[in-house]
Amino acid sequence: MANKRSEKKHKWLEKSLELWNQGRIQKYVRMSYDVTWNVILFFLIIGLIGIFFAGGVGAGYFASLVKDEPIRSQAEMKKQIYNYEETTLVYFDDNKYLGKLSSDIYREEVTIQQVSKHLLNAIIATEDEYFYEHQGVVPKAILRALFQEVTNSSTKSGGSTLTQQLIKNQILTNEVSFERKAKEILLALRLEKFFDKDEILEAYLNVVPFGRDSSGRNIAGVQSAAQGIFGVDAKDLNLPQAAFIAGLPQSPFYYTPFKNSGELKSQEGIEPGLRRMKIVLERMYETGMITKEEYENALNYDITKDFSEPTPLPVHQYPYLTFEIEERAREILAGILAEKDGYTKEDLETNDELRDQYMIIADRDLRQNGYKIHTTIDKEIYDEFQKIAKEYDQYKPTHTIIEVDPETGERQPKELPVQAGAILIENSTGKIIAFVGGRDFESNELNHATYTMRPNGSTMKPLLDYAPAFEMGVYQPGTPIPDVKFNYYGWTPSNYVEYREYGLTSAREALAKSHNISAARVYLDILHERPAEYLKQMGFTSLTEGDMENASMSIGGLTEGVTVEENVNAYVTFANYGKFMDAYMIEKIESKDGEVVYQHETEPVEVFSPQTSYLVLDMMRDVLEYGTATYANYVLNHKNVDWAGKTGTSQELMDTWFVATNPNVTIGSWMGYDTYDANGDGKADPGTINLKCHSCELSYSNRNIRFWGLLVNAASEIRPDLMIPDERFKNPGGIVRTSICEVSGLLASEACQEAGLVKSEIFNAKYAPTKRDYSLIKGNYVTIDDQIYAALDQTPEEFTEEGFFLNPDYIKDQEWDKLDNLEKLIPDRPGWDKIKIPETNDFPNDKKAPSAPRSVKINKNQLVWKKPKEKDVIGYRIYQSDQEEQKGQLIGNTTELKFSLPTKHKMYYVTAVDYFGQESSPSKAVIYGELPPEDPCEDGNRDDELCNEEEPPADHDDPAEGDEGSENGGNDTPVDGGGSDEENNNNQDGDPKEEESDENP
Repeated sequence: MANKRSEKKHKWLEKSLELWNQGRIQKYVRMSYDVTWNVILFFLIIGLIGIFFAGGVGAGYFASLVKDEPIRSQAEMKKQIYNYEETTLVYFDDNKYLGKLSSDIYREEVTIQQVSKHLLNAIIATEDEYFYEHQGVVPKAILRALFQEVTNSSTKSGGSTLTQQLIKNQILTNEVSFERKAKEILLALRLEKFFDKDEILEAYLNVVPFGRDSSGRNIAGVQSAAQGIFGVDAKDLNLPQAAFIAGLPQSPFYYTPFKNSGELKSQEGIEPGLRRMKIVLERMYETGMITKEEYENALNYDITKDFSEPTPLPVHQYPYLTFEIEERAREILAGILAEKDGYTKEDLETNDELRDQYMIIADRDLRQNGYKIHTTIDKEIYDEFQKIAKEYDQYKPTHTIIEVDPETGERQPKELPVQAGAILIENSTGKIIAFVGGRDFESNELNHATYTMRPNGSTMKPLLDYAPAFEMGVYQPGTPIPDVKFNYYGWTPSNYVEYREYGLTSAREALAKSHNISAARVYLDILHERPAEYLKQMGFTSLTEGDMENASMSIGGLTEGVTVEENVNAYVTFANYGKFMDAYMIEKIESKDGEVVYQHETEPVEVFSPQTSYLVLDMMRDVLEYGTATYANYVLNHKNVDWAGKTGTSQELMDTWFVATNPNVTIGSWMGYDTYDANGDGKADPGTINLKCHSCELSYSNRNIRFWGLLVNAASEIRPDLMIPDERFKNPGGIVRTSICEVSGLLASEACQEAGLVKSEIFNAKYAPTKRDYSLIKGNYVTIDDQIYAALDQTPEEFTEEGFFLNPDYIKDQEWDKLDNLEKLIPDRPGWDKIKIPETNDFPNDKKAPSAPRSVKINKNQLVWKKPKEKDVIGYRIYQSDQEEQKGQLIGNTTELKFSLPTKHKMYYVTAVDYFGQESSPSKAVIYGELPPEDPCEDGNRDDELCNEEEPPADHDDPAEGDEGSENGGNDTPVDGGGSDEENNNNQDGDPKEEESDENP
């Protein structure tokens, strides 16, 4: 077997040697080598070309991204990197110093020598392991992040070094884009050339955010973090504490152990921060910054015992004011900076991303450039306003709601007190003199004067309903409005007080008494003209497209609501005779060198004519005189000031408003709640959270009016020159006064004068009435089935009443005939009770006399009967006869079904008279007492023997006299014989079944 294998191997070698000698093997190897090398060389060349091409494209793209980035000098970058001081100064009006501008981030500066070595190592190990080795960027990390972005990988790893993070925080914005990233890389490389590593690290340690401290403040910088979280300085942090703080920047508010109230989170809420601390320790151990023993000891350390106890938020002397000034200054500077870069105000308003970018830049600019901000706020008035707001004792009632923690989902009961907001504006300039942001900044930081939005209720009526309607000439103060309920595509507005309807009411009274139905009718009459456009001209910024057509807008049903500032500011338009002055709080901004960077310039907007404005002002005077704000006169110390205003209440008494203006200033106040969600389910509960308070000494509206009055009184004592003008609102001209009929608003007619419904009213001369009133008709009328009909020529006058009724032609012209019930047009006011509503349709004439009255009988001393079946009967005539078959004598008439009889021993019968003057045949006659016997001596019955007898003595009892003591005063005997009433009734008409269906008299 072995010999056979050896023999085969020998033959294979011989064959191979033969091939080699022939040169075939060398040929195959050389060919394969050439082909392989050429293929490798081809792909190598293609790869290098691709790399150079990609690199060129990438470099070109990178260059395009940073082409607008200016070349920053070392001095400029140093200022931006290290200038994190809040140096902007703020001043009250008259250059009174207020203080430094507050910040929403609390920061304390430290040097790198004042920071624990553990914290330095923890920051580097966690955020930038190669910090001391790279030149500002780590290419590998950038490529990895870029690849993840291109492939849309679910796993993202940061590609930013500490240097890049510093650039993003101090020079650029947080915008997520390739352009911002490219600029960040370029600036990081440049920064590394100018500064050493410790300088960069120190700046980073002072600017990086670390979440919240035990006071609930947003904090930045390691010193603020060390003090706010553990109550120690940054240099004294131990290893676990340092690791915990170093883990926070990745997600500061997720990992922070404190709620925004300053309270410690639950164990579940703290757990993410503890896990993050362990990751930091692990990285420190892996990089050799700590030993295994230090690592294990730190893992076992109970960090929770070191957390600071919740401490009260330090209260700034002017928190509402400084935060408001900061926000407004940021808006102003953002516009200035954007304009320098070629953008317009409209660009910022329409591009949220652009606006956010410039707001970040402006915020940084505000904190780094040492501006001086001069405001319009009067210090003394503002201080007094805050005192009143804090001490006012009529904030009622307080509700209990369920609050849901957004981070933990925990549900806890919480008290919900009434909040307040108010603002005082100078009319001629738009200066905000003072405001009330809330009851107490310590308990609630929301600015209820400038930030919170609420429906403005009936304070909307002058702005949206009456003023636009006056401007269009559709209505004037004396125009009557049918305050009668209606349905507009399912919307049925109602008046609040007892849900009453007030009938024909003038626009003046409807506004003074705040009738919702009237206001809604006015608005719907002009809705096709889009009156909400007037609100835009007066500074309403939150209107939606739906608001422009929403009928409930007429009574303040806004989609998003309006701020106190915007609502009050709109009323300034009336005081300025139709010119809107946009309210402002910042007079000017100066650089630290005294250069004026910004100066406010007033730009009036023509909204209404002076005549329209004066008419509205005059109507709003009545609100305080006899309308819904009469209580203000009891509160105000200075009674002679010419105030004009309007109250307002939102649906279900959730908000209450009062806004009023005098020739110098406009001031308004609001009371309500921060939320109307009682159950924590994200839905409003208006039936649960409202201002109803049965035990309160003042109504919901008067509680707010009193608050308003206290503010006015306080400001009047401090600035009487501002608050107590000597003059009243002046008539601007173009206003006429004339006598009109209350029913129509037209020139008074003779009928209207006789009815006592003439009044004097003012008008815009352009729209003063020229037509004589024809709404009333004086004349006779009748009532048929509770309906009023004008008497005809043939209608018997004795059955008519003289009075006044609405002209059917006028009713049709006003389209009042479409109302469900015309009777509702007549208001319950003196003088109107004599006005009748006629039936607009003619009564049908059957051209037949009515049938006789039925069931005629005597009841005590009254003749009673039942009416005939005809519907056109308007009255009855009563006849008296001494004997049967004798012609009766008409003794009276009535429209009732009874008649008091004057004399006994007589026979009576009744006839019915219809609307057209036709009279029925006589009814069955009845006798009131017995008829006297026939006289035997009377002609035709004369008996001489009897007639010659002597007459009885004068005092002889007359047997013909009835029993006066009986119920009927005698025998109430029908002429056709005795019997019961029922028998007699049945005999009269002959049909007992028909008698059962008759109405009772």
